[in-house]
Amino acid sequence: MAKAKKEGNKETGSGASKILIQWYRSTIATPRSHKELVRSLGFTKLNQIVERPDSASTRGMVKKVPHLLRIVERSESTSVRGAAK
Repeated sequence: MAKAKKEGNKETGSGASKILIQWYRSTIATPRSHKELVRSLGFTKLNQIVERPDSASTRGMVKKVPHLLRIVERSESTSVRGAAK
């Protein structure tokens, strides 16, 4: 019986595509599952933007709560947030 080789996740490599997701509406008065989903994507503050792998599972999570999260288009102003001018 031969052992199967474990391969790392190829999506997390430097060449993998990424999407920017913004949390733009509060989770007050939303079901607990919506709050947990927002936290599981790594959000801690309102209007925060996080970068996640562009995969079907990530897009599906955003699609579950479109009233709370949105996918942001990448631009120079978004990619250099907090940089000194």
